[in-house]
Amino acid sequence: MAITTVPGTTRKPGRPTPPHTGPQRTSLGRKVRDNLTGHAFLIGAVLCFVVFSWYPMVRGIVMSFQRTRRGETTWVGWDNYSRIIADPSFWPAWQNTLYFTLLALVLGYAVPFFVAILLNEFRHAKGYLRILVYLPVMLPPASALYLFKFYAYDPSEAGLFNAILKALHLPTSQWMQSPEMTMPAMVLASTWMNMGGAVLIYLASLQNIPGELYEAAELDGAGIWKRIRHVTIPQTRLILALLAMIQIVATMQLFIEPLILANGAGAEDSATSVAYLIYQHGFFQNDLNGAAALGVLMLVVLAGFSAAYLRLSAKQD
Repeated sequence: MAITTVPGTTRKPGRPTPPHTGPQRTSLGRKVRDNLTGHAFLIGAVLCFVVFSWYPMVRGIVMSFQRTRRGETTWVGWDNYSRIIADPSFWPAWQNTLYFTLLALVLGYAVPFFVAILLNEFRHAKGYLRILVYLPVMLPPASALYLFKFYAYDPSEAGLFNAILKALHLPTSQWMQSPEMTMPAMVLASTWMNMGGAVLIYLASLQNIPGELYEAAELDGAGIWKRIRHVTIPQTRLILALLAMIQIVATMQLFIEPLILANGAGAEDSATSVAYLIYQHGFFQNDLNGAAALGVLMLVVLAGFSAAYLRLSAKQD
């Protein structure tokens, strides 16, 4: 029996040629397995977003164009929007929300940045101070707000802040019972509760700034404020811009502070926010369609702001 062989190769008689298993096939199989594992983890996250975020969002948009009465749902077009806009509390709620957002940008946005700069200058007990600053974030928001309501904002002289004002021979305040002090008091409580996370982010950004920049500024005779202005702020510009957007989006959804501190509307409706107005329509007036319409309006406003921010930041980059 003659055996035909290709020159340069050897083949033993009686053994079949093994299938080709080159490195390409092995690499392809590994990539498929890796992608399957990655997609398995990704599918879980996507399902969570679909069920708990995207579906409620789409469902809310659909409900804003409907009206449900006695179990029957009909399409009413823009009637819910016109009815919500005609609500006497609509414009005051937007004014209060924007006022809270502006105050939060002045106080709640600037304070964490300067606290981070101060903590970055310490040479000892850094870990203890960071835990101390971050501790309010670990408290449940309701517990922290009740602490402010019954201990710090007590309108009598037994309240913490009124006791401090009295010791300084300054006039005391009614705090949450005063329409003028309602928003500043809520901003103060919100800043204390939420600034810990921002402080840690700023600290991480500050530690990435090369020390040579500060040394060069000191050699040029720059004081602490000039170093902050010409070195610290330019080097942390991207983080500052990102947290500013997050701050505005979060503060525009003001809800738990007026609900607990001001019992909802506050004195003379000074604490009514858009989110609380949605809560009132949905759970007190049983107007889920009106609440959905108001929620869509808030979504449009926040989406428009985010789009404008991304466009401006892209031009700056």
